[in-house]
Parts: sequence; structure tokens; C-alpha cells
Amino acid sequence: MTWDLVVEMLTSPLMQRALLAAVLVGAAAPVVGTFLVQRRMALMGDGIGHVALTGVALGWLVGSWAGLVPQDALAVPGAVVAAVVGSVVIELVRERGRTSGDLALALMFYGGIAGGVLLIKVAGGTNANLISYLFGSISTVSTTDLWWTVALAALVLGVGLGLRTALFAVSHDEEFARASGMPVRLLSMLVATIAALTVTIAMRVVGLLLVSALMIVPVAIAQLYARSFGRTMTLASVIGVVVSVVGLGLTYWQDIPPGATIVVLAIVVYTVAAALRPALQRHRPDDDPHPDMVDDVLIVDDVCDDPVPTVTAPAGAAHAPAATPTPAGRAAGSTRPTPGTDDPAGGAPAT
Repeated sequence: MTWDLVVEMLTSPLMQRALLAAVLVGAAAPVVGTFLVQRRMALMGDGIGHVALTGVALGWLVGSWAGLVPQDALAVPGAVVAAVVGSVVIELVRERGRTSGDLALALMFYGGIAGGVLLIKVAGGTNANLISYLFGSISTVSTTDLWWTVALAALVLGVGLGLRTALFAVSHDEEFARASGMPVRLLSMLVATIAALTVTIAMRVVGLLLVSALMIVPVAIAQLYARSFGRTMTLASVIGVVVSVVGLGLTYWQDIPPGATIVVLAIVVYTVAAALRPALQRHRPDDDPHPDMVDDVLIVDDVCDDPVPTVTAPAGAAHAPAATPTPAGRAAGSTRPTPGTDDPAGGAPAT
């Protein structure tokens, strides 16, 4: 690879559109994926992708009936509508409980694939027309697709970053957020909606079947090293952009599918990061969050034989019993009267 080839790639109108789409998707997908991982719904993107396929085919069907050229002019809007509706339904089903939810989600996922294949046939197309949406075909990104990607990515990033605190509260602990007076259902629907929008903007880059990987794998890599929610989101977005751009660059010089290349590259990065993590942590010093403060917790050994300091009574006060060493097995800090004092059990006669 020479510098001339890099300049040739960057000056190509096709690659310019593809690179811009890859950067936007790589930055937006992990932002939403961070919330989904926090909610333990890592596979939600995969389910929305199945439902969005029906929307793609429905857009083809409407475009065919309206005589639009090309016929897939409404594929992206159709995918947006179907994905948003499907994500809302998934969220409502999730609230009903795990048992009924699993079955309903399975029916929705498989129904989305079957509906897409059926509708594309009714629209006069073939299953081959769905391949670019299932596995991604960034080389076919048109100017119209790019504008859709820019608008939806800006919306996803605006909502995900602007409402990060509220969405984190709901994703981390719904009960606490509800007790705090937050609109939990509205915020949960908002997370589902931006997840649906992310799926639709990523379907041209990695495909509907692989979009969940671009949303989740960068987050998994970031969680290995980041120690806070904000740092995890930032690092995941950076990783998403890097693997998307590098994977797209590889497909420019090699005849390999871009979506699969990006996902495999992300998984390779995760494998390497996970393998290096123990060695890096071994050399990392323990961080004290408050080095200027004395530790406020003291661990006391129950079997320690060191004497407990005697409590001296102030002048004029009643005689205070002296403290004796804490016996093994008793709670640290407990005291008992010394034998021979005013305690009747100590051996001296009571008065």
C-alpha cells in the first residue's frame, strides 16, 4: 500500500460517502450499545434488525406500486418505521415478564425475516435484493442514503449524549429511577427508539444481521479497561470508528465484504484486549480515590491478643470498670468487667 493509493481512496466520491457513513455509524452504534449492555439487552439490536427487514420489503412494495425509480427509494423510510414500531413492541413485551416475553420476541424475530422475504416477492423482487440489507453493501450507498444516515446519526448522538444521565439511571436501576420520580416508561421507550434508528442507519454498513455486533463488541472492549459509564461510552465510540474505517479500508484493496470484515476486526480487537488485560492490570498500581484522607475503615483481627486500652473515668465520676483484652471469637471492641470489682459475678461480695 502506497500513499498514492490512500490519496486515490480518499478522493473517490464513492469512498468519501462510504467513509462518512462508516464514521457516523461507528460513532453512534456503541453509544446506544452502552445503554443496551447496561440493561442486559445486548441482543435487542439483532431482534430489531429482523423486524426492520420487513420494513425494507414494505418500502420496496410501496415504491413498486407508486412507480418510483429506483424501486428501493422507500426502503430506508420503511425500515425506520418498522424498526421503531418493532422496538416499542419489544419494550412493551419486556415489561410483561421473562416467560411470555421470550416467546413473543421469538415470534417477532422470525416473523420479521419471513415477512421480508414474502413482501419482497410480492413487490416483484427476489431474495437477492435483500442481501445488501442483510449483510451490508457500503459500496451502494447513495447520496440519499448518506443524508438519511447523517440525519439519523445526529439524532441518535444528540439523544444518547444529551440525555445520558437520565438514560443511564433508567438502564442501571429502573426501580430507583421510578422511586426518584423519573418517567421510566418514556425513557425506556426512548432507548428502544434510538436503538431502532441505529439499526436502520447501520444496515448499509454492516447489514441488519450484523448490526448488533457493531453496537455491542466495542462496548465489551471498552468495559475491559474503562472504569466509569462515561469513559466506557467514549472509548467504545472511538473503537467503533476505528474498526469501521480500518475495515472499510481493507475492503477497498481486497475483494472482501465490508460488514463481515468490520465485525471480525472488532472481535479480533476484543480477543487481543482480553488477553492483554491481566498483564496490564498486574502492573497497574492500586488507585486510592482519596489519597489526602486517612482511611476511615480499620480491619481488626478477632484473634488479636493486644490489650484494649483502659477507659479512665473523669475525676469525681463513679468508678468505671477496667476493660480487658477481647477474647478470641468475641466481637472486637467489646468489654467486660474485671473480676474482683463490683460485679457479683466477679467473686467479690455484693453490697
